[in-house]
Amino acid sequence: MKLITLTLCSTLLALPLAAQSIKFGNNSSEYANDGECDDRRFTGVGMAKGLDEDDNFRDANDCRNAYKDGRVKLWDMEKAKAATQCSAIRFGNNRSEYSRDGECDDSRFEGPGTSSVMLSNDIGRDAADCRRLCERGRIFVRDY
Repeated sequence: MKLITLTLCSTLLALPLAAQSIKFGNNSSEYANDGECDDRRFTGVGMAKGLDEDDNFRDANDCRNAYKDGRVKLWDMEKAKAATQCSAIRFGNNRSEYSRDGECDDSRFEGPGTSSVMLSNDIGRDAADCRRLCERGRIFVRDY
């Protein structure tokens, strides 16, 4: 028992303090342990291409490892809001099958106006929805 406690303590001490305060959740996502972070609370190069809000808090190992390696960071709405300049964004076209449905389906964005499921093939293909929601302050850039 002492060895387990000592191992756990040394593991926690090795993590940066910020990582210790992040609640990564569990590994109950069907995409857990695949080497990509599927939790939409994060952003960065370690993220999966398709993201579903149902995977938030459900891909702990992948997200924790990507966080420790500096490949993801927690998405911060206030920082994203400050960095989002709608007039400078190229929104693309309306070729997504989900365009003009009132939700932004482009995974470059996050916020209350986004779809619960984001697919990489919708990047730049939901311009009307995303532009309107950006101008209304309902979506913000994921990478800032």
